[in-house]
Amino acid sequence: MGNFQMATKIFEGKGAIDELKTIPMHRVLVICDPFMEKSHKVELVTDRLAENDEKYLVFAEVVPDPTIDVVAKGIIEALRIKPDMLIALGGGSAMDTAKAVRHIYSAISGAENIGMICIPTTSGTGSEVTSFVVITDPKAQTKYALVDPSLIPDYAILDSTFTVSVPAGITADTGMDVLTHTLEAYVSTAASDFTDACAEKAMKIVWENLENVVKDGQNEELRGKVHNASCLAGIAFNEASLGICHSLAHALGGKFHIPHGKANALLLPHVILYNAGLDVSEDLPALEKYEKAARMLGIQAGTKRVTVHGLIANIHRKMQRMNIPKYITDCGVNEEEYLAAIPEMAQKALADRCTATNPRPVDEKALEELYKSLCRGGS
Repeated sequence: MGNFQMATKIFEGKGAIDELKTIPMHRVLVICDPFMEKSHKVELVTDRLAENDEKYLVFAEVVPDPTIDVVAKGIIEALRIKPDMLIALGGGSAMDTAKAVRHIYSAISGAENIGMICIPTTSGTGSEVTSFVVITDPKAQTKYALVDPSLIPDYAILDSTFTVSVPAGITADTGMDVLTHTLEAYVSTAASDFTDACAEKAMKIVWENLENVVKDGQNEELRGKVHNASCLAGIAFNEASLGICHSLAHALGGKFHIPHGKANALLLPHVILYNAGLDVSEDLPALEKYEKAARMLGIQAGTKRVTVHGLIANIHRKMQRMNIPKYITDCGVNEEEYLAAIPEMAQKALADRCTATNPRPVDEKALEELYKSLCRGGS
């Protein structure tokens, strides 16, 4: 028996931010990063709260790869204002911080029915509709993926106005995160007709539009399409979960602080090759799914294996055109340090929640080999 639920109410399109004025709330904690405050973008939120005479407090200390310490500071701010609503404004880091703050604040204060609104300003994580949170522990140099239905936001506001100023490099990285979400959800062992529908639509949108958005970030129509694709991908993987590309990326990012989307992009071609079984003689179950995805994206050759090789080659070409690196050393990582860290990263990736739904079984040795494939020469 399967299960599919859509708990988040979504407002989308240019001007969707005005829907803030229709959502009932009285005391609001707004969580964002310092740039949102310095650039006055947060005022697009607070001005609307002020119009409705709602009391609010802005916590603008979110950092990339949000840490336990930042979450703790956010909880202290929540204890100050005692919110009935949290608003997360920003990328995945802001949304993950806000989700963790709400979850822990509710537990320690006993407060119930605290709402949450997510307003993503990048098109990548899909966190505005998921039960996933990733928090970093800098001391342990690791990322923890938390999954709980209570983490799902109540509202998502998808307004492309917030994305037009995102730099090309970040647009490319986050867009590749979307593509990874779609492909991992599509081949997941927990995939269903319902998750496939969302994954297929998001996959096609991001494949056809991402490069043009990277070239012309001021194109709000295309920005809106990729923004919606990110959310659709989030809906897909919230139910189907993900796979080892994300498991490997979590451990890699925790150790070497590589942006999450870039880490996924580096790993994705190698994970597809592994999951499809292109390194073995027998056809594995995921091969057919990858081949179907490739054909949907306009890639087709004589056999299933050649078609999936074509998908991998096209991903590499797409990355090259968007200036996304192919090797770990191109990300400023010392190769000797990286190779020395592989066993520890592989252990963490094996224990990651996302590994459970990967279509091909893995062990530490297989994960280590995938990490080595990011080095020139594969070793």
